[in-house]
Amino acid sequence: MAGKKTPPVEVDARDFPILGMPAQQFLDVYWQRHPLLIRNAFPDFESPISAEDLAGLACEDSALSRIVSRNPTNDTWQVRNGPFLEDEFPNLPRKDWTLLVQDVDKWDADVRALLYAFEFLPRWRMDDIMVSFAAPGGSVGAHIDNYDVFLLQGVGQRRWLIDTKSKPDQTYRDDVPLRLLKHFNPDQDWVLNPGDMLYVPPGVPHHGIGVDACVTISVGLRAPSSAELVDELAGAMVFDAPETIRYEDPGVSVPADPYEIDDAALDRAVEAIHKLRIGNRSEFAEWFGRVISSYRVAANMAPDADSATGADIVQSVAEGHVWTRHPYSRAAWTRQGKQAQLFVNGMAFDCSVKDASAIAAAEFIDAALIDALGTNGRQALQTLADAGHYMIEDDHESFDAV
Repeated sequence: MAGKKTPPVEVDARDFPILGMPAQQFLDVYWQRHPLLIRNAFPDFESPISAEDLAGLACEDSALSRIVSRNPTNDTWQVRNGPFLEDEFPNLPRKDWTLLVQDVDKWDADVRALLYAFEFLPRWRMDDIMVSFAAPGGSVGAHIDNYDVFLLQGVGQRRWLIDTKSKPDQTYRDDVPLRLLKHFNPDQDWVLNPGDMLYVPPGVPHHGIGVDACVTISVGLRAPSSAELVDELAGAMVFDAPETIRYEDPGVSVPADPYEIDDAALDRAVEAIHKLRIGNRSEFAEWFGRVISSYRVAANMAPDADSATGADIVQSVAEGHVWTRHPYSRAAWTRQGKQAQLFVNGMAFDCSVKDASAIAAAEFIDAALIDALGTNGRQALQTLADAGHYMIEDDHESFDAV
């Protein structure tokens, strides 16, 4: 019996922008299965951020930045974490280093706008947009990510080496400060130009190298691991568990050996743990919504009530003000029967499906949105404003630094 035919690893999207095919076809064939090089994903693309802007952002105290450099003579690597001083960049070598800045979408509205191009995927799955500048030869080495990433070329050229074979060698080096592969055997070698985009699913070895001075925009979709979910779930169950749920052994027999934990005792222990499980799908949906809407939101950058204006958002909008959502505010919603629950950074609000959908998608709050909301939706919006998730647009600079 013949094996399944391997799908093409390269397409041209000039006549079908972004993916070069219908979104559902991409999801059916490539998503979390196969890497794909998409030429002209963004035809005539102009990067929303320059290398100079990125360097400036790397100097901000709250920005997550690092510089990775390699000595090609002895293959040694160095990692330095920011913030950096402005006068450091002119003194860096001409080649073999890379600057990486996480969460650039939280700092730059033009970069954040790129996320709308990826709405063929759940928005709550989006983690961040990382932007990197590589000097010629600059790289972070051959590695494997445990998340999906779209690598959009912004400025210059970057060479990508990919290993598309099944069951790649995942042995890591123990002599470098990075999680780099010890053995890397690529079978694809591409040079990306501005507007080209490479999709890499989890578990695929890849290695990007700056051909010239270049900027690459990485849209990452990181999901919690099973261990992270179990940890969150255990915490929630322990917090809500009544003291009356315990290990119980009525009708126990006299033990042959009082020090033995016998099979019956193990069965009773399993039963005690099972009693702690979340009782129904509705409760599970609320737990998951709270967890996923707060996943990977940096505590020191999250919305804070201390920065809230304290104004009545409905009245303020009626007076002509527009409110803007905090860039670290993450929203999602789920159906609960005919109603819905809205989740924002771990908070939950009961409201209509219409209100939940509208608020979750609302980067801006204006009169049209307010007029479309019901009572519960307006109350949720006020609570969010009081918690610092929305601010009057004139005050936007207080949390959108670039």
